[in-house]
Amino acid sequence: MTTSIALNPSLNNLPVYQPGRPIEEVARELGLPAAQIIKLASNENPWGPSPLALAAIQNALAQLHLYPDGNAFYLKRKLAAKLGLKPANLTLGNGSNELFEMIGHALLGPGVDVVVSQYCFAVYPIITSLFGANLITVPARNYGHDLPAILDAITPKTRLVIVANPNNPTGTLAPRDEVVRLVNEAPPGVVLVMDEAYVDFLFDPLDLLPVVRRGDHPNLLLCRTFSKIYGLAGLRLGYGIGHPELMTALEKIRQPFNVNSLAQAGALAALDDVEHVNKTRANNAAGLRQLEDGFRNLGLEYVPSSANFVLVRVGDGQGVFTELQAEGVITRPMGGYQLPEWIRISVGTPSENERCLLALSRSIKRTACRVGGKVRG
Repeated sequence: MTTSIALNPSLNNLPVYQPGRPIEEVARELGLPAAQIIKLASNENPWGPSPLALAAIQNALAQLHLYPDGNAFYLKRKLAAKLGLKPANLTLGNGSNELFEMIGHALLGPGVDVVVSQYCFAVYPIITSLFGANLITVPARNYGHDLPAILDAITPKTRLVIVANPNNPTGTLAPRDEVVRLVNEAPPGVVLVMDEAYVDFLFDPLDLLPVVRRGDHPNLLLCRTFSKIYGLAGLRLGYGIGHPELMTALEKIRQPFNVNSLAQAGALAALDDVEHVNKTRANNAAGLRQLEDGFRNLGLEYVPSSANFVLVRVGDGQGVFTELQAEGVITRPMGGYQLPEWIRISVGTPSENERCLLALSRSIKRTACRVGGKVRG
């Protein structure tokens, strides 16, 4: 049936974002008990939510009949104090994805260029297409960003550059000197978004907050999230850090009450949960070593990661994903990122990582036998 509704033409070629498959969906499909399935697909915290956040959310339940604080006064104040900023340097989103959409409303339209890297997060091209802007994709360098080439790709039509560091889905970390050069040399009329969703997993990250504090690069916007290291992905809460003038513009676009009261309560408490953050960071470092050692033992090529996941080359990515799923291990196939021979595996607990590696060894063999090919190591 063909609809006669005149839809926005930008929707014609707009891809649909495909998230990692939920445990419950896979359990229904395969007839497996949900408790026997592990999900290593969506870069979630294997230790679950911050315990302090859970307690705060429980206490906030009795107020669900009231609208949340539309300006998130207490959360902004506490987050600003933690970052050494002012609340005026912050804006909050229903996940980082809403921040990217807000940026699109503020900057993008037909005839405008957006510069990204090859193997960038899938949402960046979607937002670009949604607003009718042109996507300029700079070829990757060793699966990571070629930041000098990104600088060279900026033209008078460029309004936005987005760089995830560490990058999703490859886990690569850009060299510090190249990031500093990009920040310093990006033209004032081009907004540079540094997506730092995974920065909390680094033990010694490049700190761009002093640049925001000085206020001398008003075109710089940092995006971070409570989804990953704080384990609050289900609450959908991201935040932007930048110059007050840019934040004021985004606040005009932000939907009323976009951050619900449970998210605000949970995030407020999570900011104090240093123990949970440290435990997660330490587990992640050990988990990366465990997975990468396992890949080497299996003779598999992988991209060394600075995030909480690893990209590994398995030959038939979709086939191995399907085989792993049949064993109750959910990973992420990378065909949608033009990496059909690869899957992305999130760091789990030590036992989850071990189970994944054992299942991966069996799945690769079954897939290779079925197609009569060999895995490329």
